[in-house]
Amino acid sequence: MSHALDDAALDVLFRSARTRNGWVEEPIAEEVMRAIYDLTKMGPTSANMSPARFVWCVTPEGKEKLAALASETNGAKIRQAPATVIVGYDLDFPETLPKLFPHNPDAKNWFNDPAMRESGAFRNSSLQGAYLIIAARSLGYDTGPMSGFNNAAVDAAFFAGTRIKSNFICSIGHGTEHNLFPRSPRLSFEEACRIV
Repeated sequence: MSHALDDAALDVLFRSARTRNGWVEEPIAEEVMRAIYDLTKMGPTSANMSPARFVWCVTPEGKEKLAALASETNGAKIRQAPATVIVGYDLDFPETLPKLFPHNPDAKNWFNDPAMRESGAFRNSSLQGAYLIIAARSLGYDTGPMSGFNNAAVDAAFFAGTRIKSNFICSIGHGTEHNLFPRSPRLSFEEACRIV
């Protein structure tokens, strides 16, 4: 049976949460990274495929390596943030389906078509990246998701020798009010939705 979250929890996850551009200098412990992932991995994906792969850039060397491959503005954010996570997607995800989707041994063969495999991996890693954001917020951390980096260069630098590709990146930590824009408008239900 599902139970609705109270307004305070919904504020933390959605209404009051903001994309952060400035960060408190406070490292994120490995147990926090693990706790965020342990929530993230529970979010649903197609056939439980779980194609997302996460690289946590937390050391000065790791952050600099990623920052050098991002736009100047995003590079500065990456250098300051306690952690910036590269959310990637593994094109070899069907190899894990016998473990992740055991009630259908043939599931691995559903993704023989390369285009279907790519679209499934990209779509579901995007979902998992969103779960990462919600998981971090639910544990009291702020997030700063970003594009604005050289995907091919990030893939070469962080995923060489694999079939993993980068999707987007997301800084995580305790945010500051620095460069915090006013809340941007959102589309109304009438503008974005139809009931059929």
